[in-house]
Amino acid sequence: MKKETVKKAIWKPHATVAAIVEQGGKFLLVEETTSRGNRFNQPAGHLEDNETITHAVIRETLEETAYDFTPEALLGIYHWKHDHNDTTYLRFAFIGKVVSHYPEQALDTGIIRAVWMSIDEIRAQQHLMRSEQVLSCFEDYLAGKQHPLETITHL
Repeated sequence: MKKETVKKAIWKPHATVAAIVEQGGKFLLVEETTSRGNRFNQPAGHLEDNETITHAVIRETLEETAYDFTPEALLGIYHWKHDHNDTTYLRFAFIGKVVSHYPEQALDTGIIRAVWMSIDEIRAQQHLMRSEQVLSCFEDYLAGKQHPLETITHL
């Protein structure tokens, strides 16, 4: 009797990016619709095929906020498993600034608006953040964590 070989699917996390932008003591967030109601998040999204991680955060910020984002440093890489959908995410969070704004540009599907909030407002509304990663990223930013963009090598 031959033993059958069962090929197990390779587990893969979702690679995502996020932009951390502080301006005038306030942070840029997006309000978006989710399966758990409206939530706040940094401008963020998934890495697409044939796209560098840096280009992904620039694209996602523009699509979700209508701001041009210029990455200046890597805040960190966050590994998180979502309790509600059992999905694991690897989030590359970037620190940077926004320059041009295009208020006439339509925002990405599901995005209600871009909004600026102080850290106190964010902490007070922690229950409305999309995930624990949102506040963690802001707290790490405020603690001075950052790494050079050259930490990431695109081949």
